[in-house]
Amino acid sequence: MWYFVSPQIVFGENSLSYLDEIPISRALLVTDHNLVELGLVESISGQLANSGAEILIYDEVEPDPTLEAVEKGKRVALDFQPDWIIGLGGGSSLDAAKAIWVLYERPDLIPAGINPFIKLGLRKKSRLITIPTTSGTGAEATWAIVLTDPESKRKMGLGNRENAADLAIVDPALPAGMPPRLTADTGLDALTHAVEGYIGTWHTDLTDGLCLGAAQQVLRFLPEAYEASRADDPQQEKYLLAREKMHNAATCAGLGFGNSMASLAHAMGHVLGSVFHIPHGRAVGLCLPYTIEFAGLGEDSSRIASLTELLGVTGESSIPGENLAGALRNLAREIENPLSLSELGLDEVSFQEQLEKLVDDTFNDTQIITSPRAPSYQELERLFRCVYNGEQVDF
Repeated sequence: MWYFVSPQIVFGENSLSYLDEIPISRALLVTDHNLVELGLVESISGQLANSGAEILIYDEVEPDPTLEAVEKGKRVALDFQPDWIIGLGGGSSLDAAKAIWVLYERPDLIPAGINPFIKLGLRKKSRLITIPTTSGTGAEATWAIVLTDPESKRKMGLGNRENAADLAIVDPALPAGMPPRLTADTGLDALTHAVEGYIGTWHTDLTDGLCLGAAQQVLRFLPEAYEASRADDPQQEKYLLAREKMHNAATCAGLGFGNSMASLAHAMGHVLGSVFHIPHGRAVGLCLPYTIEFAGLGEDSSRIASLTELLGVTGESSIPGENLAGALRNLAREIENPLSLSELGLDEVSFQEQLEKLVDDTFNDTQIITSPRAPSYQELERLFRCVYNGEQVDF
């Protein structure tokens, strides 16, 4: 028996206006300070206030939200007593909003207690709206919550099907101002979700189409979206179309992998992000070609072969995984992303010092269990070395 979980999704031009149709008395807006400075928070809180809602802004979410940040957000929510919680921002803000909502409804829990195996009993106090401002994480559509424990330098994969949002608003106007690096990183995040959701061992008939379609869209439109982020006139019709397609693709990938899980590139990327503070999308996107090569040399690489063919990827190798990895590296070059940790500028001494922790924590990450090829300890260590040095995986 399988489950497919999705919020109601309102998308397309001017979809933010749907907020006017929701009867909201008190809204806690969970976001980050950068969006406050950019004016996005003010425009949305103003729209809510015009409808008569009382608004409180909690803008202390940082990249890779910490346990402390969501505990503080819980206390703010308990004092304010909102009937709606609204997450606004990238994946960090949306994950924090989910966690704060759960802890507000269930103050008896600690963040680590949010897991798929208990009944949370949510929606007695409030409901949740997610509004993404980046085109990558898909967090608006998933029930996953990723929080960081700074003491152990470890990312924690949490969540429960009950804490999927009630409503996701996917408005293409919000990511239109993303700078080049954020456009590239979040786009590769969406692509990694789509690819891993398709090739992972928990894929289903209901997720395959979403993941395949999202991967096709990202491969086609990410270069144009990146070009738009660098253009003097980003309002050209082709750029606006690329932004909209990328925003929708990120949500489709979120729906896909959120119901089939990600895989080894995410397990490795989570650890690289928590130890070396590499942005999430950059970390998982950097790892993906190597994990594809590794899985493509396993006993059953049929899903990789299928995806390679459906994406129209060709190459000189007789091994589909090598051709798909090559296409992924070509895309990374096109959007000026590094192809290895050394190219990223990570110090080799620091890498060697943390290698044992990287391997250990990857084995403890929930996303490793769906890998189409399960690595041994020695293989995972070699895989990390390949990612550092930019070497093709041939084992």
